[in-house]
This record gives sequence, structure tokens and C-alpha cells, in this order.
Amino acid sequence: MNHRLIFLLLFAAQADVLADPQLSSWFTADSGQYARIYQTTAAETAGTKSTTWSRGTGIQSNPTYATVSEVSYSASWVYIRTTGLASHMMGPWYLDAAKTQNFPNFPSNTAVIYRIPRVPVIPASKTLTGLGTTGRMVNGVSMFDSRDAFSYSNSNATDATPTNGITGDGIWNRDAYTNESVTFDAAYAHQAGNNYHYHAQPIALRYQLGDHVDYNATTNRYTENASAVTKHSPIVAWAADGIPVYGPYGYSSPMDPNSGVRRMICGFVKRDGNNGTTNLSSTGRTTLPAWAARVQSRSTTLSSGQYGPVVNATYTLGHYIEDYDYLGDLGYAQGVDFDLNEQNVRYCVTPEYPSGTWAYFLPIAADGTPMYPYTTGRQYYGTPSGGAVTSITETVTTHFSGGPNKTDVLNQPVINGGDVTLSWSGIEGGSYTVQASPNLADWTSLTPDITAIGDDSVQVTESGVGGNTTRFYKIARASTLATFDSNGFNYTQSGGGGGGGAVNVPGGTATRGTTVVATITLPTSPPQPPANLVPISVVIGGSISGTSISRPSQGTVVATFTIPAGAATGAQNVVVTFNPGPTYTLTGGITIQ
Repeated sequence: MNHRLIFLLLFAAQADVLADPQLSSWFTADSGQYARIYQTTAAETAGTKSTTWSRGTGIQSNPTYATVSEVSYSASWVYIRTTGLASHMMGPWYLDAAKTQNFPNFPSNTAVIYRIPRVPVIPASKTLTGLGTTGRMVNGVSMFDSRDAFSYSNSNATDATPTNGITGDGIWNRDAYTNESVTFDAAYAHQAGNNYHYHAQPIALRYQLGDHVDYNATTNRYTENASAVTKHSPIVAWAADGIPVYGPYGYSSPMDPNSGVRRMICGFVKRDGNNGTTNLSSTGRTTLPAWAARVQSRSTTLSSGQYGPVVNATYTLGHYIEDYDYLGDLGYAQGVDFDLNEQNVRYCVTPEYPSGTWAYFLPIAADGTPMYPYTTGRQYYGTPSGGAVTSITETVTTHFSGGPNKTDVLNQPVINGGDVTLSWSGIEGGSYTVQASPNLADWTSLTPDITAIGDDSVQVTESGVGGNTTRFYKIARASTLATFDSNGFNYTQSGGGGGGGAVNVPGGTATRGTTVVATITLPTSPPQPPANLVPISVVIGGSISGTSISRPSQGTVVATFTIPAGAATGAQNVVVTFNPGPTYTLTGGITIQ
């Protein structure tokens, strides 16, 4: 046992420090809980939750912890460690509305260290958002922008897709929510490879944060609360430029916290002939809106070889992000006719920033339907100096430790006649001993080895103790946790379980009969595939297959190996296989002893 004993009579809660929202806004309440998915609609209906799963690049062979497991900081940066997996139920995912075609991948632990700048820089020249992660939601899940990575090909008279091999022109870019929402789960999220992410407002996270959302646990569905809004939205994300991203509700007057709260109005409208826009249904997609012409460095007037498809049932208005006009280009004024500028921000006071801040907001319709541009605009408002890093290379101060390092916290006991019920927020997979004493000297174990299962809440009842005039309790957690995917955690498990030791490949050594987490540096030849492509297999010595495979950076692959007691000793090759290729063979990459 370790010595983290919690005495009921001495317990006192510590108030969170709200002075620095960049530290205190991360959603860490569930960090000791395993991530879970519904694999199918049948599982969703039955309430059958999975902590391990495998499909496509999303392989979760062992349970892993959800949300943010660590928050640390320096003078210049805030760092988080995250699996990139939510604590709300994820899945199921399908390719069609009838839910008969499986989405190709499940999500899995991406083992990310992500940083945001402490002081945002607001440049005159704005930077375009790229494909992939543009920031992190406060639960550590990736935030993506409004696009789905595909665009129209004029010469082929069709959109590029993941399967048709066509390269789009990059002029008419598909709107992710419009084209991909059929593949989203109830939380409005899906995955690219194994990278779980939201393109639009994260309604399930908003529910967890208390942001005017209702949840039906029976159907696993979220809806916007129909009552009047009375509270400012919380911070739901941080963009890579260090600017906070709020939910949809802000103060009516940007600098007056007493002006009431209402839904923020974005600056974009469809090009349907209203509000001074061009009616694309009449003219065809022959011109770009002014904002798109600026970010694409093109003229608003296009040549015939740049036209998009006519507006019809296949290419409905809103199919492309260029189907929207920015009201600021049409003579309307921010702060009078709409709230959020071209980058989807405004300067305002918020509960966390009473003196004012630049802030993104997530626009929705009155019924909660996400609205373009969904998260950030097509550009960051600040300089996007943040992003994923492979390691923390400077001295930092730890603000929060969770996941396998979470501190156990006892709740107030519940006394019912002669029964005393103890509950605490522990670590899922942790094993606990509970003891009672009448005098703080003589201790009796109640029910040894209580294991946190189902979530990170643990409960035990001692019956018939009403005759004791004085009764004290304490808990102790064993030094080991149930086996879990420890990839990416700042954690070393003692006494077995977890992920075991760490080894670098090439050049590392592993002992037979142990479990190791191998960090593999890929060769530079052949050229390395895109960073979001995770290997389909990693094998040592021709027969020892890795699990919990991830790719924290383009040049690095991480996998967990259980080395059999009878494994061959000496230098062994390590083979990393991608689909589509290439395959890398690291000759003698690891030595087994």
C-alpha cells in the first residue's frame, strides 16, 4: 500500500484558483475515469459501454483515462497532457443516416502534449487555419475548423472524396458540418484516423460544463435547453493562438456584464439574395465572397474553369464554406448588426476576464443547430504559436495532476440509522482498503480490496455501527493500478500493471517477462507518411506485436509490448507497417535480454 491515507475528520476541500483561466478552465473532474465508447447503435440502446475496442486505426487494447491528465505552465506557455478522448460517451459512428455502414475508424489514445501561449499576440496580418487540430477543447479533445479537407474539382465536375482519388481545386471547400455530420456521434464529434475531434459546438462537453444543455441518458441525446438563458457560457476550448473559445452565450453589451445574456450572432450568412448577398441559386457559383477571395488571394470573379457546381439537391446552399458571405463586407457593422467578426471573435468582458479579452464564441441557431463558421473563422485572430509538442523542454510548475496520478477525495459520509456509507472520487482501476477505528489507534479493515469500476466513483457501506459513540475511517490505495494504456501519461507504475518501463528504439533494451512502452524514431527514408496516419502494426522479432499504437509526431511511433518470458534474446528487428505504406525495418532496433 502507499501512504496516501485520507482521514474523514481531517478532510478539507481546496478552492480552485480562478485567477488564471488558462489553468483553471480545463475540465479535469473526470480525469480518473476510463474513456468509453458505444461501438454500435445496439450497444447504445442497451447501454453497453466499452473501455477497449478496435477498428481501423483506432485500437484501444487496454483501457485508458479520459480528458486532461496534467496541466503545467511556465512564464510563456501552458501545457496539457491528454489522451484526446472525452469522458462523455463517445460513438457510435456510421457513414450513413440509416446507420448501416460502419465509420472506418474508432478513436484511441493519441498521447498528446499540447501547449498554448500565455500571452496571445494579435497581429495585423492573420494566419489561415490548417487542416487538423486548431486548438483543444477543455476536455483535451481536438478542435477542428469548418472544413472537411475536400473541395470541388471543376474538371471532374464532382467533389474530391476520400475514395475517388480526385484532387480538388481548393476554391469551393466542403463544409464539414454539412457534409460529415451524418458521421458524428451524439456529441457532434468523429475521428480523423484515431484523432477524435469536434468541428462544431461540443454539445456533450457543454452539458458537462453546465452550459444550458439537456441530456437524455436513455437515448444518449443532447438538446439545447428551451428556457431563457441566464448565464454566460463557460470557456469550452483554447485556440492555438491562446485566445479562449466560449460557448454560444455572452453578454448583450460586450463591455457590460449587467447587460443580460443572449446568444451571440455570427457575422456570416448564406448567399441566398438576402442581406445584400448574391443569390447563388440564381447566378450559380461563379464568384467568391470577398472574405474568401482575401484568404485565397484570388479575385471575387472566377474564370469558368474555377466555377463551382450549380445549387441543387446534391450541392445544396451551404455545401461549401464559400456559400457564406461576411456581413462586414456588405455594409453591416459589428456590434450593431452582429456580434462576431470575420475570425469569429469579439473583444468583451466575460466572467473569467472582467477587464476584457478577445474571445471566440461558438455560434448556434436558436434550436442549438451549429452555425457557420462553427469554431474559429477561416483565420486565427491571434498568432497560432501553440500546438502539439513531443516533450516539455523547459522548467514548468504543475497546476493539476490527474489520470493515474489523481488524488483521491472523500465525500461527506451518509448516515442512515446504523449504516454509514462512505464514497470518494478515486481512480478507476484503483484498489482500496477501508478501515475503521473507535480511537484512531486500533484499526479494523472493513471490506478489503474495493476496486473502482464503472467510473471513478467508489462507495462502501458499513452496516450496524450506530452503537459506536466515536467512529473514524480512512482509506488507502494500493501502489498499483489495474492494467491500462499508460502511453502519454507522466506516470511510472510500481509493482506491475500499467504500461511498465519505457524504452527507445533504436538502441533500447527490454527484459523478457516484462511490459515496455517503446518510443520508436522512424527513419527519414522512405519519406514519412502524414502525421495523422497511425501504423497498422509494430512487430518485434517477427512475432511480438505491439498494442496501443499511436503516433505523437510525424517521426515518432509509440507502442506497448509484452515481452514473452521465452522470447529470443539478442538484437531484434522492429518492423513498423503503415497502410497505405511504407514499411520501416529498424534492423537490430531493440535488444531483448
